[in-house]
Amino acid sequence: MGAAALIAVVALLAFPFRGGGAASAPKTVTIAGIAYPFEGKQAFNGLTGVVIREGWLKAELAKRGVALAFTPVPTAVGGPLINEGFSGKRIDFASYGDFPAIIAISGGVPLRLVTPVGQGQHSYLVVRNGLAANSIAELKGKRIALHRGRPWELPFSKLLDASGLKQSDFKIVNINPAATPAALASGSIDAAFLLSDGLLLEQKGAGRVIWSTKQAPADWRMRAELFGRGDFVDANPELTQLVVDAYVRAAAWSAQDANRDRVIKDSSRGSMPVEIIARDYANDGIPWRERFSPTFTRDVIAHYRSVADYAFARGLVRNKIDVDALIDQRFVAPALRDARLEGFWSPTTPVQAQASAAKAS
Repeated sequence: MGAAALIAVVALLAFPFRGGGAASAPKTVTIAGIAYPFEGKQAFNGLTGVVIREGWLKAELAKRGVALAFTPVPTAVGGPLINEGFSGKRIDFASYGDFPAIIAISGGVPLRLVTPVGQGQHSYLVVRNGLAANSIAELKGKRIALHRGRPWELPFSKLLDASGLKQSDFKIVNINPAATPAALASGSIDAAFLLSDGLLLEQKGAGRVIWSTKQAPADWRMRAELFGRGDFVDANPELTQLVVDAYVRAAAWSAQDANRDRVIKDSSRGSMPVEIIARDYANDGIPWRERFSPTFTRDVIAHYRSVADYAFARGLVRNKIDVDALIDQRFVAPALRDARLEGFWSPTTPVQAQASAAKAS
């Protein structure tokens, strides 16, 4: 079975058809998110896990006669599967990456970014043991594993551009992160571009990290936000506000220094060791509180303009995205006000001292 067929089958299993016309009042709000098997259950990643544990959103929706459903999505098929769910109107919201969302919008799915989350996630370039390369330029002609269509494809492309290279200068192998360790160990690939999986490979002695977005401009970091299906958001602003309220509350809890250890521990469930999560967060100059900021800063909006323009210019999407239609700022400000969180986060993204792109490459 091909990858596209597999995603379609999993989508039907994960997001069963709910029925009902567009005009009918929703009986259920469905939120999708990346999740991992853990102790016989599905452990949701990031703020979605906090929202589930707190139970506030479930209780508030129940007062209005609306149920709440969380749909776990395996990381191996994360973005494409979530896009299938949005396209088929089987999910209403999802917490996932910037690039898959741009792909969905380019394909005609009217998504809205309703809640930003933090300052982005890092990507890592790992080379196999025994390979002397110390930069992307030294990998020219080599086999690099890159899971196409996933959020980290954008920072990889930006690294190539900054280095005066293009994807055709390499033999790109399209495999998911779970298959990468074996491919690296067998020598069937020479390098891999990953998220924190790259740090795990290095910890296990399977390879060596030679570059990360910690060395690059802040805009190179992939972002994961809370997106809503446009027709649902417009038809149900009260329910959307409750969802945003819950994610803002979860962000505030996660941003507390006292909860740092719990956040790191929860982030490691079923996926990464605690020390890898801590290392991923370390040495990038981002204050802990700001990692979870849900505010619409100029940097957030500029990031999506940059991603949309870049993806279209490089032929990564077929249609240019209207970022003004994507950004929906109606809900975060009321959520901050009602939770008495105005001023809790900086109004602008902290300026990071970054190496130049040329030096980073």
